[in-house]
Amino acid sequence: MTGGLLQLSGVVVDLVHRVECLPEPGQEVETSAFMMTAGGGFNAMAAARRMGAAVTYGGVLGRGPLAEIALAALRAEGIALATERRSPIDQGSCAVLVEANGERSFITHHGAERDVDSAHLESLPVAVHSHALLTGYSLYKRASATAFVAWLPTLPQGLQLLFDPGPTVADIPRATLEHGMARANWISANADEARILTGETEPFAAAHRLAAGRKGAIVRRGASGCWLSCEGETLHLPGFAVEAIDTNGAGDAHDGAFIAGLIAGFAPADAALIANAAAAISTTVIGPATAPGATQTRQFLEARGAKLAAPKNWERAQPGGKHAHEKEDRE
Repeated sequence: MTGGLLQLSGVVVDLVHRVECLPEPGQEVETSAFMMTAGGGFNAMAAARRMGAAVTYGGVLGRGPLAEIALAALRAEGIALATERRSPIDQGSCAVLVEANGERSFITHHGAERDVDSAHLESLPVAVHSHALLTGYSLYKRASATAFVAWLPTLPQGLQLLFDPGPTVADIPRATLEHGMARANWISANADEARILTGETEPFAAAHRLAAGRKGAIVRRGASGCWLSCEGETLHLPGFAVEAIDTNGAGDAHDGAFIAGLIAGFAPADAALIANAAAAISTTVIGPATAPGATQTRQFLEARGAKLAAPKNWERAQPGGKHAHEKEDRE
């Protein structure tokens, strides 16, 4: 095992529309801005990669124009492909409606990213990775869920798996969810998802319950930060006030940055603080995969008086030079 993150959940292509408000039934609203970009499982991978972690895409790529957009984005970030297998269908898509207050709504069409079977999972180079990420989207459809439920118990014990149930958590059969949670070393969920999983309305209590029997758990609540429960202790790590214009992908940025922090050798509390900062910064840029790099995140934390008590060698040059989302005033 040499380290790095293996992303098990699929990449889709986001069709992002900025609107003043959602339309009422039968009404039409005009989008003030539009972009078509890789999203879904790509967002957390980009976040981890920009923090310096080695990242491999273990999901499925299809064939078609959307799949080519996804492939180009993976290559631009320096993300490796676990397999050359290509599904005969195109990648799925997600229409993202971002309102003026930064909130977002989704309309999803599933494609090649859900074309997961046991043969694909068994072909993945699991042994060379230290961490893996699985989201509830992979357990949402019966066929892919069946494959994952059978495969997850076979993962080597040394592989640290983070499970994020995601917004579809209420639609996933409880027994299927339990299989994902049973293998998870870490669970990361927003407050609503954590409430569904535990019945606890307070993030502190939800994080404590989710951490039972595993390495730890995180419950996220946007600008309020997150609650980290680890090694018998549950603490609140405050968020950061920013002028948010797009919250799409913030949870993914948190997941990717947290995992990258663990890979770099940070203690969980420092990794969660880094993740809070990365998620906050991501909301100040339009688009789903807008997580910052390590240098920008460190500077953000230092400007707010936050100190990290762990490795300083986590900053690395990012693949392909400056990313399109990085503005001149953030260099």
